[in-house]
Amino acid sequence: MDMHAGNDLHAAQAHHADHAGHVEEAGHAGHGGHAGHGDHAGQFRRLFWINLLIAVPVVALSPAFGMLLGYGVPSWALWISPVLGTVMYVWGGRPFLTGAVSEVRSRAPGMMLLIGLAITVAFLASWGATLGLVHHQLEFWWELALLIVIMLLGHWIEMRSLAQTTSALDSLAALLPDEAERVDGDEIVTVAPADLRVGDVVLVRPGGGVPADGRIVDGTASMDESMVTGESRPIARGIGEPVTAGTVATDSGLRVEVTATGDDTALAGIRRLVDEAQNSSSRAQLLADKAAALLFWFALGAAVVTAVVWTLVGAPDDAVVRTITVLVIACPHALGLAIPLVVAIATERAARGGVLVKDRHALEAMRLVDAVVFDKTGTLTRGEPAVTAVAAAGDVDVDAVLALAAAAETDSEHPLAQAIVRAAQERRLTLAPASGFSSSPAVGVTATVGGHEIRVGGPRLLDELGAAEVADADRWRADGSIILHVSRDGAVIGGLALADEVRPESREAVDALHRLGVEVIMMTGDAEAVAQAVAGSLGIDRVFAGVHPEDKAGKIARLQAEGRTVAMVGDGVNDAPALAQADVGIAIGAGTDVAIATAGVILASSDPRSVLSVIELSRAAYRKMTQNLWWAAGYNLLAVPLAAGVLVPIGFVLPMAVGAILMSISTVVVALNAQLLRRIDLSPAAGVRAVLGGRPHAPERSRA
Repeated sequence: MDMHAGNDLHAAQAHHADHAGHVEEAGHAGHGGHAGHGDHAGQFRRLFWINLLIAVPVVALSPAFGMLLGYGVPSWALWISPVLGTVMYVWGGRPFLTGAVSEVRSRAPGMMLLIGLAITVAFLASWGATLGLVHHQLEFWWELALLIVIMLLGHWIEMRSLAQTTSALDSLAALLPDEAERVDGDEIVTVAPADLRVGDVVLVRPGGGVPADGRIVDGTASMDESMVTGESRPIARGIGEPVTAGTVATDSGLRVEVTATGDDTALAGIRRLVDEAQNSSSRAQLLADKAAALLFWFALGAAVVTAVVWTLVGAPDDAVVRTITVLVIACPHALGLAIPLVVAIATERAARGGVLVKDRHALEAMRLVDAVVFDKTGTLTRGEPAVTAVAAAGDVDVDAVLALAAAAETDSEHPLAQAIVRAAQERRLTLAPASGFSSSPAVGVTATVGGHEIRVGGPRLLDELGAAEVADADRWRADGSIILHVSRDGAVIGGLALADEVRPESREAVDALHRLGVEVIMMTGDAEAVAQAVAGSLGIDRVFAGVHPEDKAGKIARLQAEGRTVAMVGDGVNDAPALAQADVGIAIGAGTDVAIATAGVILASSDPRSVLSVIELSRAAYRKMTQNLWWAAGYNLLAVPLAAGVLVPIGFVLPMAVGAILMSISTVVVALNAQLLRRIDLSPAAGVRAVLGGRPHAPERSRA
């Protein structure tokens, strides 16, 4: 139900979309843009200050207020409070009255209806007293004025909180540079990023932002990708590697071929995913909605009982005052904000930390996960071969073997060749020029290096040479490595072991998950030997090897049948069914569109440590939701009896204005508590540090 027809909270819940819009002209009633919250905050601010100024003479010249302080109001000023009070009711009370009508029409009574009833009762009773239709003590102009001013102040503070949340998301779009430099032949033409087309080549200067998603065609630079991945350390990017719109080339210039523009860019996708998540429902939100619905009827019932009881005991003046106070103080305003604001801040904060929450159910479930299944290739490993070992034969050292192999492979585009060259470069080896390059399928490559014939190849090369393997070959084979041998002038001088390179971050991720009491499982289509080698190096608990794509979802179901709450982390098309089957599907951001479409959480980076960030975010958001729900509901249940006057026999009376202040304070408390989520560091490294730096503890389920 719409408990709050008044918070145009694009970043929270659809049911907050009406109330702030009522402050604007009719055309703005349904927010259409992301700048709306800042506008609404400004409108409530103006309404508050103007009505505060009007309230001064209303209060000062109210006969009831004068009688309270012991002074009289001149006869010529008796009509100032009614006239200005009416202006405040119509103008300052308009957001609440319009929201009340909207709630009645939608048959979803909530906060706005309670506020509308309260100020209307005070308004009618005050006019009745002013016109002499009822007892003079029922004149509430000063209380009506304070009530409206306090309610406007509370809503202004609330809208400021929401504006801060959505403006932080809007800043994602602001990451794009205002202008792009497109390369047209020999000329550089300045254009708007919106005018770029796929295939254009743009110049990115040192310190400049990338205007659109693309691929580097010239240059190498350290890229600041923190706004997309959450990782603060610059990442080196070179020719052929992708770059994302909004990232910054920190140290040198690049030429980038545009591969996506506009709504197809990663930034636009991030914004779209965040919007989807913030407008999706969740179990906690449904609980808050039900609680707010019950509290409305509880408040209305309490108001009716209060009016009847106070009238029966012969105090009609007090009956009106107590009834208005009950209606005001029982507004489920804080409850209406309890969940949506937490979700808004959590998803916005996550997006800026490289964690994209597509499904709020997935975010809620992540705190209960006690088994995480990783796909191997592209998730725990880089998905590309790397040289893992080098062996030498005879009087040649291992660096010379690698240098000669890399020199011979320099002109090859094969992934294994590129891995050999990359390994030599990482060791800063000098590569001699090669000539006469040739490649023979299933055998290897041949080139002349330093006047010697150098060959690099697999088993068939050894067959042609009639040579034996290097001594380490059996051990490499047991680890599932690819084995290549290097020969010089027909004699084997060494061998190379290549395997899918394990990400250096994977071990930290596994260790941190173990510290949380989570079982780590690896699932792969690779052979048992390869899988066990990777699992052994990472300390993984269980391995599913040789799993066909169509069987992956079945493995997840088997774990669930064991009573596990399972998160699946993967990046490929063949991971999609398993991602959908898992309680939480987590797609690595570098993965395919199919994997991303079936996942509930998407990691903008390919760093497996980000899984820890998802768990931390889930637990922190749940804590804030729970705290806010207890505070909001508990406040209402305790405050309503006080407002009704149950302590009047012992001399305690809760003034109407104080009731409005308490209601606004409860909203501010909820808003400030939700803001604490902004302090969470969701960078991949921070999540691991937070876990490994503390004491071991079990997952939340075991503590329940």
